[in-house]
Amino acid sequence: MYPKLFEIGPVPVYSYGLFLGLTFIIGSVLFNRELKRNGYPDSIGSVIVLLCLIGGIVGSKLFYIIEEWNFGQSKPLSFYLTKDYLFSPSGLTFYGGLLLSIVLMLFYSRSKKIPALKLFDMMSPSAALGYGIARIGCHLSGDGDYGIPVNGTSWEFLGYSYANGTVPTKPGVLVHPTSVYELVFAVIIFAFLWSIRKRPYPAGTVFSYYLILSGFSRFMIEFIRINPVVAAGLSQAQIVSIILIFTGIMILIKIRKKPVPSAG
Repeated sequence: MYPKLFEIGPVPVYSYGLFLGLTFIIGSVLFNRELKRNGYPDSIGSVIVLLCLIGGIVGSKLFYIIEEWNFGQSKPLSFYLTKDYLFSPSGLTFYGGLLLSIVLMLFYSRSKKIPALKLFDMMSPSAALGYGIARIGCHLSGDGDYGIPVNGTSWEFLGYSYANGTVPTKPGVLVHPTSVYELVFAVIIFAFLWSIRKRPYPAGTVFSYYLILSGFSRFMIEFIRINPVVAAGLSQAQIVSIILIFTGIMILIKIRKKPVPSAG
C-alpha cells in the first residue's frame, strides 16, 4: 500500500489526493472538448468543474456521515461533526458527491438556460472515467473501499492485502480489491459512452445509460464489499443504485419520442 506516494520538500503527496486531482483535471479536459464540439463556450467549463468539485467533496462527506451515523458504528452525531472528522481526507461516499453535483448542475443549467439533459450528456463520459481514476487512489491508499475476505475460496488468486492501508485489514487476510474491479467497470462504461456520444440520440440518452450502467455495476460490486446491510438485505449504496437505474430507465422512456438531432 502507498497511502503517501512521495514528498515535495516538507509537503507530502498522498495517493488518494493525487488521483482525485487527476480525476478533475482529466474530466475537465474531456468535458471542455465536449462543450466545444456542441458549440458551447469554454468559459462555462471551469465553473461547472468547480461546482462539481465542491459538490463531489461536500456531498461525499455528508453522505458518508449520514451512512456511518445511521448504519455504522452508532456513535453520536456530534462525533462526525468535529473539525478533525469533517476535514479528514477519509470517509467519502461517491453517491453523495454525485447527487449533490447533479443538484448543483440543475441550478446552474437553469441559470444559464442550458438544457440540463444536454449538459449531463456532455458530462457523463468524463464522470464515468473520473470515478475509475479516483478508485486507483482508493486502492493505493487502502482507505476501506475493499471487499470481503477471499482466503480459502476459489477467488483467493484475486485477493489483496491492505494491511498497510489507511483502513488496514488484518495481516494475512486477503480481500476482494473492489476498487480495482470498479476501475475496470468504469473504463468499460466510459468507452461505451464515449463511442455513442456523437450518435443522433435525443438529449438525455447518454446520461441515462450512465445512470443505468454505473448503478448496475455498483449494485453488483456491493455484494462483495464490506458495507453494512440497511434494508431488505441491501446496502445503502445498492438502494441508491436501484434509484439511479430506475431514473435512467424513466428518462429513456420519457425522451424516446423527442426529436432526434443530427449527428455531430
